Amino acid sequence: MSVDTDLDLDPEILDEGSVSLFEGDEGGLEHAQRHALVTLLKQRFISARTHPRDWQVLVEHERVLRSRLNDLFLELAVDRAREVAWKRQATSETGSRFPTLLYDAAWSREETLVLVHLRDRLRAGLAGGDAHVFIDRDDIVDYVATFRPPHATDEAGDEKRARNAVISIAKAGLLIGTAAEDRFEISEAVEPLLPLDLLQELLEALQRATSAEAPASPEEQAELFDEQAEPVGDAGEE
Repeated sequence: MSVDTDLDLDPEILDEGSVSLFEGDEGGLEHAQRHALVTLLKQRFISARTHPRDWQVLVEHERVLRSRLNDLFLELAVDRAREVAWKRQATSETGSRFPTLLYDAAWSREETLVLVHLRDRLRAGLAGGDAHVFIDRDDIVDYVATFRPPHATDEAGDEKRARNAVISIAKAGLLIGTAAEDRFEISEAVEPLLPLDLLQELLEALQRATSAEAPASPEEQAELFDEQAEPVGDAGEE
C-alpha cells in the first residue's frame, strides 16, 4: 500500500477561505477532508503510517467524516492505540441489510489462514519488544500447509493457492514489502481487523475442517468462510 504523496493542485483549490473546489460545487467539506473521505472509501484501511496526512485529518475531523460515511450506510471504526481506521457496512436495528457500495467478499480459506498466522506472529513480536515484526513468504506457506486435510493430495495446487493468498493479503496492505522480495513486515492493522473472538472462531472452524475424514463440499466451505471471516470491503466495482 502506497504512502501519501503531495498533490499537484492549484493554490486556489487549497484556499482555506472556501470549500468550493470546482464550478457548481455544493459540497461542504474542505479539500483535505474530502481527500481523507475518498481514501477511506477506496482503501481497506488507512493508518498513520500508510496515509499520514489522511490519518491526521481523520483524527481532527472524525465526527464529520463519520457522518459522511453514515450517509452511505457505512460505519467508521477507529483504533487510536494502533492508529488504524477502516469502514464497515452498517446494519439496521432490525437486522435488515442496507444498500452497499462495498465489494463484499469474504476472505478465502487460504487468506483466512494467512491472516490468522500474521495476527499470531504480530502479537508475539510486539510482546517480545519488537517495534516492527517481519515474516518470510515460506513461513506463511508452510503454516497454511499444516492445515492440509489428510484426504488432500494436490500439494502443488495447495501451495499455489497459499502463495496467491500471500499476494492477495499484500495487495490489501496487510503485508508490507521490504527490500527482500520474499520478506514482509506485518501491518499493525492486522490485529484490529481480526479481533480475538473472531480469531478463535476461525481457528476452531479450520481445525474441524482439517480433521474431517471427508472433504467439505464447495457449498459448505463457502458457508464457513462467509459466516466466519468478516470481509473488509472496498468501495466501487472489482
